[in-house]
Amino acid sequence: MQASISKFQKNIDEVGSQRLRFLGSLTAGHMIVHWYQSLLALMLPSIKSDFGLTDVQIGTITTARFGVNAATTLPSGYLADSYRQRRSLILATAIATFGLAYFLIGSTHTYAWVLVAEGLIGLGTALWHPGATGALSLQFPDHRGFVLAVHGVGASFGDAVAPVTVGAIIAMVSWQGTLQFHLIPALVIALILWRSVGTMYQEPAPKPPFRSYVGDIKTLLSNAHVVGILASSNLTNMARFSILTFLPIYVRETLGSSSFVLGVYLSLLYAMGMISQPLMGILSDRLGRKMVIVPSLAAMGLLYAAMALVPGGIALGFVVGVLGFFFYAILNIQHSALLDVAPDNVQSSAFGIMILFSVPFSLISPPLVGYLVTEFGIEINFWFSAVAMFLATAILIPIRFRRRIAPVAG
Repeated sequence: MQASISKFQKNIDEVGSQRLRFLGSLTAGHMIVHWYQSLLALMLPSIKSDFGLTDVQIGTITTARFGVNAATTLPSGYLADSYRQRRSLILATAIATFGLAYFLIGSTHTYAWVLVAEGLIGLGTALWHPGATGALSLQFPDHRGFVLAVHGVGASFGDAVAPVTVGAIIAMVSWQGTLQFHLIPALVIALILWRSVGTMYQEPAPKPPFRSYVGDIKTLLSNAHVVGILASSNLTNMARFSILTFLPIYVRETLGSSSFVLGVYLSLLYAMGMISQPLMGILSDRLGRKMVIVPSLAAMGLLYAAMALVPGGIALGFVVGVLGFFFYAILNIQHSALLDVAPDNVQSSAFGIMILFSVPFSLISPPLVGYLVTEFGIEINFWFSAVAMFLATAILIPIRFRRRIAPVAG
């Protein structure tokens, strides 16, 4: 344990205090983003009950969110790469969009408007991640895995705290009123982020010619390393969206647990990431991405299978908690592996490409699993996710990972 703490402190020292404030601001912003993102899983059972939705319709809600996210992430990445001096405005708009989306869900009485609101959540996600990830990747190329992992800690904290906190609130206040209230802090935080990050960091980078931009994209996609990462990431996301959609349904309907208990399970899914992400980021920087990614994907497959076999209560909580060690951390390492070989002009867009290429699989995953759940029972969700992770592992085993360290920008 002491050795891990020493490694963490050494990485902090190497990063340098001048850039830590920027990292801290984006990490705090990432926490807010995932506070809002995590509300969806907590609210799904209530939305299903109050709107009288089927399992396929519930799956379609997740599809609407991811579909808009997938369609807008690459354009968002292009904006972040081309107008780096406007990144603070892009990031602030992302958080304001979350507040508007949840206000709409809390105010509407129709399924169609819920789908529209979920699309807005997907848009907010698309506005945040490419700009923040690309900026951090360019500023910390020699510690990319560690810094993106620290950024991910903010996500884990938001995801871990929000379900328990909001789950307790909606036990006393209506879920609709709770969502409507979230508009106010979203607008306030967006304003603060826009003003603070805008004055803290201005990257003096010219807009790249569009032809050069397209050429760098083509170079990126011709890399076998990149193709392997994209394919594996697709399967990881299929399993991930399936779990996030139907684990709450399993806990509430099959196990008969309360909203607060569901919040505890969801918090367990994210809490371990606050510890594991920096450690796995350091290991990936020093040992290589593949040495971390491949065993982690295989472990996740085993844990998904275990969720179908163990009873509820403490046993399920233990499995979910162990799964949380990998659930977010692996995403950051996959992103780092892609950005390791991405040209400087497309660092933000590379994130968008990862999302865009997952569309054919991830869009159909929740409705498909919804159909399987209807036909074979809720446990099929866990087996589906386990198989997806084992395939993701197998794809990467023969791939030789490469790494290109870009110069610090700005």
